[in-house]
Amino acid sequence: MSQRKRAADNKSRRPKVIPMRLDATFFFERAVQSLDRFHYDKALKYFRRAVEFEPENPVNHCNMAGILSEMGRYEESNAILRSVLNHIDPAMTECYYYLANNYANMELYEAAEEALVSYLEKDTEGQFLDEADELLELLSYELNRPTKITNIKSKENVFMHDKARELLESGRFSEAVKILETIIERQPDFLAARNNLGLAYYYMGLFDKSVKTISEVLEAEPGNLHALCNLAIFYQHANRESALRSLVEKLRKTIPFHPEHVFKLATTLGILGEHREAYRHFRRLLKTELSSEPSLYHFAAVAAINLGHFDEAERYWRQAGKLDSGSEVPAYYLGKMEQYRKGEEALPVHYHYHLPFEEQFRRWETNPELVSEALRRDPLIRSSFFWALRHGDRRTKVQVIQALGLVADEEVIESLKAFLIDADEEDELKRVAVLVLRSIGVQDALEVTFSGRTITLEARRKSARLPIWDSAWQAVLELALEKMTGRYDVVQQHDMMTLWVDFLSRVYPDVPKLNRTSGWAAALEYWTAKMHRKTITYADLVSRYGASQASISRYANRIDEACGIREKLDLTTPVFQ
Repeated sequence: MSQRKRAADNKSRRPKVIPMRLDATFFFERAVQSLDRFHYDKALKYFRRAVEFEPENPVNHCNMAGILSEMGRYEESNAILRSVLNHIDPAMTECYYYLANNYANMELYEAAEEALVSYLEKDTEGQFLDEADELLELLSYELNRPTKITNIKSKENVFMHDKARELLESGRFSEAVKILETIIERQPDFLAARNNLGLAYYYMGLFDKSVKTISEVLEAEPGNLHALCNLAIFYQHANRESALRSLVEKLRKTIPFHPEHVFKLATTLGILGEHREAYRHFRRLLKTELSSEPSLYHFAAVAAINLGHFDEAERYWRQAGKLDSGSEVPAYYLGKMEQYRKGEEALPVHYHYHLPFEEQFRRWETNPELVSEALRRDPLIRSSFFWALRHGDRRTKVQVIQALGLVADEEVIESLKAFLIDADEEDELKRVAVLVLRSIGVQDALEVTFSGRTITLEARRKSARLPIWDSAWQAVLELALEKMTGRYDVVQQHDMMTLWVDFLSRVYPDVPKLNRTSGWAAALEYWTAKMHRKTITYADLVSRYGASQASISRYANRIDEACGIREKLDLTTPVFQ
């Protein structure tokens, strides 16, 4: 074999040398290996080399600070951590937690407290939240006082969500919506907040938005029980039978473990008319820690009676009465047991722990002041009214608008304003809503969609033909409204206001002196009654307004002269639409 060939063979048999790449990753891996063997000196050396290769990477600096802390070199560790916060990456808020730990180990408890508070108030992730709680407890013990914390940044959304739930439970739906929308904008994967947002939309009657929001929850988590239950209720109200059937089938096969989930499923199935499945779940719950809840016995009774189990239903309602002696609900249903047994009374199907709405409306008819109280304190009744505002028939909507006017809170104002710009609602209903808004003190301009065209209504106190609004004119209006309340509906009151503004506009600037407010107010009621074919006598007006018949008659004639009401009435053509 030639020398050249032997050299070539020797060369081919030499082992291949793979060049070693010395970079930050290489030294990081070596440092981790050293840490696993508890070789802290070597680990520190390798982390320093990693920092040299990537001086702008804050993680390498924090690793080095961590090793120094493990070695008890707390001041050196803190110097690195402060350098990260001041020069490299101020957003690396976990450094405050590391500082707090170091200070605590140095027994500098006030400095530790300051660093820990900075961590809690600035960190958005909450990676060391549990550990921070333990450290807080230690610091409180060492400093012999509680630590003052203004805000825990990582829990902001949780706190906001709790607040939104409280608002939902108290019936303040639009306020809850604002908070929940903010949470989801900041944390899109917060499914509980998205679920509650869907509920809030539903309570406000915004059906399409509620379904869309709940569907987004199910896209992210197809088995989310709360979302499935909520969507089933939505479909039932919208009469989407085919979609509802498949969803009910899925819910019937679901057997949750957590009591809260069992309760949600049971009430949903009950509302959907699946009383047998609901009853099975309610009986399960009666064996848990929820067995002291009176409402649970009521729900079990409703399910039982719809299955023909009258004795069980009566027993459950009696138990509910013992647990909640101040409630009218158990006594109401127990009082009807005989009718239920004989088939003389329709069985209750409402899985809500309050009197049936029919019974409440019957009581409201004799005591109207109870309406505003119920709307303020019962979120379920409140949500039903908001739903009816969007989905009830015309007569129901008029009643709801009037009832909401008795509450007159921010929630009502926002709902009625939204109603005004809904192109699908009748113009006449919107006129009623405008009157209610004005009557509860909303004086700013209002956006209204009339006949498909959006216009801006000026404040009530001014008219397009009245450059001013005199306090004497307002006094007449307010007195008339006061005396007519309870005798005339809101449409009729609206017509009275329209008549007054029409009269003033026609005679302006030669408006007569309004020295006798009561006479003018009575004259306005007189013509309002005539326009709506209501029986009215001067004797009645004299009695209620305290004005003379001569004054009322004289002012009624003045209004007629300007507005020509008699002539229009003779033609039997409705004028004030």
